[in-house]
Amino acid sequence: MGLIEQIEAENMKENVPAFNVGDTVKVGYRIIEGGKERIQNFEGVVIAKKNGGIRETFTVRRLSFGVGVERCFPLHSPRVAYVNVVRAGKVRRAKLYYLRGLTGKAAKIKEKK
Repeated sequence: MGLIEQIEAENMKENVPAFNVGDTVKVGYRIIEGGKERIQNFEGVVIAKKNGGIRETFTVRRLSFGVGVERCFPLHSPRVAYVNVVRAGKVRRAKLYYLRGLTGKAAKIKEKK
């Protein structure tokens, strides 16, 4: 197992910001279209964080034209250009899947002071 852990340690990012479930984040994701590369922003609430180490992923949810859109990002992927914390949220759960059934003000998360 030492070899696998060594390879994982080499591919992990060092400058990952500390964010938690409930925070509003802005994720820059690299997209390659033809020969060009651009960064597409995806801003929303982190509703889940899974696994650990090199396999760590986080799910971000936002409303787009009244429709809920969720996207799962691998934290240490080279395609993820940056993760910026826009707002820190105050929640008491590890997974916020209940937000899928809420709309309007009920889906709002209080800000951490």
